[in-house]
Amino acid sequence: MTENNNFQPALARRLGVGDAAVIGLGSMVGAGVFAVWAPAAKAAGALLLVSLVIAAFVAYCNAAASAQLAAAYPVSGGTYAYGRERLGPWWGYTAGCAFVLGKTASCAAMALTFATYAVPGHEWARRLIALAAVIALAAVNYRGITRTAALTRILVACTLVVLAVVVILLLTSPTERVTDWTADTSPYGVLQAAGLLFFAFAGYARIATMGEEVRDPARTIPRAILIALFGAVGIYLVIAVSLLLALGPDRIASSPAPLAAAVQAADAAWAEPVVRVGAALASLGALLALITGIGRTSLAMARNKDLPSWLAAVHPRFQVPHHAEIALAAVVGVLVLTTDLRGVIGFSSFGVLLYYAIANASAYTQPAGQRRWPRFLNILGLAGCVVLAVTLPLTSAVTCAVLLALALLARWVRLRSGRA
Repeated sequence: MTENNNFQPALARRLGVGDAAVIGLGSMVGAGVFAVWAPAAKAAGALLLVSLVIAAFVAYCNAAASAQLAAAYPVSGGTYAYGRERLGPWWGYTAGCAFVLGKTASCAAMALTFATYAVPGHEWARRLIALAAVIALAAVNYRGITRTAALTRILVACTLVVLAVVVILLLTSPTERVTDWTADTSPYGVLQAAGLLFFAFAGYARIATMGEEVRDPARTIPRAILIALFGAVGIYLVIAVSLLLALGPDRIASSPAPLAAAVQAADAAWAEPVVRVGAALASLGALLALITGIGRTSLAMARNKDLPSWLAAVHPRFQVPHHAEIALAAVVGVLVLTTDLRGVIGFSSFGVLLYYAIANASAYTQPAGQRRWPRFLNILGLAGCVVLAVTLPLTSAVTCAVLLALALLARWVRLRSGRA
C-alpha cells in the first residue's frame, strides 16, 4: 500500500461470507425495492425491464471490479483505498468524496422513507421519527459490527417475507392483468431509468468498504459481493414483473408507493399495512448498512489526512470507527430535520457511478496475478458508469458534480498551503 498505517488501531475481523452478503443484500433491497420504481418507470415506460437488465449488467461489472480489488487490498475504504493504490491519491480522494457525498444523502433519504411509511401524518412528526431512527441505528453500529450484521439479518428476513407475500398476492389475484405496456419511451429514457435503478444495486459497496472486518477477505469478499448482487437481481426482476402485470408502466410512474398501489389493484387492500411495515423495515436495513459503509470509508480517508484525523479513531472496546459514526449521525440528523431529499436517488446514483468508474479503472491496472476477471469487463463497466451518469436528471447530476468539485478544490488548497 502507498501509506504505512501500521501504527493505526485495526478493526476486528469478525464477519464471514453469510454476514457480509446479508449486509450487502440488506443495503440493496432496502434502498431500491420501495423507492425506485416510480421514477424509473416514468423514464423508461414500457421498457422498464430493459433498464433493469442494463443496470444489473453495469452493477455486475462493478461488482467484479470491487471483488477483485478487495481480494488484493483487504482494508477499509473500498474504492477510496483501491484508487489511491492503483491510480494515485487524487483518484482515491475523488472516489471517497463521491461515495461519502452520495451515501450521506442516501442515509437521510432512507431515514425519511422509514418515517413516511411508519408514521404517515404531520411532516415534523416524520422528521423526528427519522432522527430517532438515525440515532438508534448509529448506536447499534457503535456497539460493534457483529451486532450490525445480526440486526441486518433480522431486517432482511422480515423484508423478504413481506415481499414474498406481496408477490404471491399480485400473481394469484383474480383481477385482470395489465398487458398493454405501450407507455412512451426513448433510448435516452431507458438509459436514464437504468441510472436511477442503479441506485438499487449499490449496496455491495458496503461489503468492500468493510474489507478490514471480514475473515479470510480474499475468499469472503468476492463470494459475498456476488451472492448479494445476484440475490438482489432476482428479487428485483420478480417485483418488476409483478408490478407491471398489476399496474402497467403508467400507473407505476404515477404512484409514490407502487407496491401499496399494486396490492390495492389486486383487491387486497388489507395488505397495505403489511407493505408499509415491509417498507419501514427495508429502509431501516438500508440505513444501518449505509452508516456502516460510510463510517469505514471516512475512517480510511482520515487515516490518510483526507478528512480530519479525529475521524480515524477506533473504539478500544468495540473496535469500530466511533468518531466517524458519531459525525455521520450528526450530519444525517441535520439533513433529516432540514432537507427535502426527493431528488436524492439521482444525486446518489451520480456520485456512486463516479465511484465505480474509478473502481473499474483501478481494476483494469491490476497485474495478471491479481486478476479474477478479464480486463474487457472493466472497460465495459467504466463505459457503462459514464453513460448512465450523464443521462441522469440534470439537476441531480450538476448538484453532485459541484459539491465534488468543491471537495477537490479544498484538497488542492490544503496541499498548496503545505498542511498535507
